[in-house]
Parts: sequence; C-alpha cells; structure tokens
Amino acid sequence: MQKSFTPTDLANTPSILTSAGTALAANLPVGRNAWSIQNLGTNPLFVLLGAGASTTVFHILLKGCTSQDDGTGGFYEQNGGGAVYQGIVTIAGTSPRFVVMEL
Repeated sequence: MQKSFTPTDLANTPSILTSAGTALAANLPVGRNAWSIQNLGTNPLFVLLGAGASTTVFHILLKGCTSQDDGTGGFYEQNGGGAVYQGIVTIAGTSPRFVVMEL
C-alpha cells in the first residue's frame, strides 16, 4: 500500500553520486511516494529496478549530457500518479554521474 504524503515528509539530501551500484535502497515497509534520477555525466546511465544493473541488464537508459552537469542528461521519475516502485534501484555505466531523489 502506498504511504500517504504529509507536508512534513522530506526528500533525501541531494548530492551528485559518481559510482555504479545502489542508487536507492529498498524502501519497505515505509514506502516511497515518488523518486527520480537524472544523468549528469556525458555517458549513458543504465538503471535497473532491482539489484545488479549492468550495460546489458537494465530497465531504463538515460542519455548523457552534452557536457557534464549541463542539465540535458536523461531524466526518469515515478510519482504518486500511479504505482511507485519500492525496491532497490541500481545503476551501471562508464564514469556514472547522477542525482537521485526520493520522497
């Protein structure tokens, strides 16, 4: 069941992440209301809804930026408009650089 949002809920602290592996830990049983990820690097970012992302095992491919941190990299989000994935999110790619947000 999806947790209801209250004004006191806070997003995770934003920071630029630069390594492959876990982007978001599973959020059970509390649950997440929304999450998003944006590629800030110049190489593609491979996102898996589950453990073990690789360049051949992924659900979402986010394009790279034209130049690092220019905001043109691929973006993906899930929000309260439908089912929100609650499990682990992992990423792979060459020199990953991204931001991830969770509510």
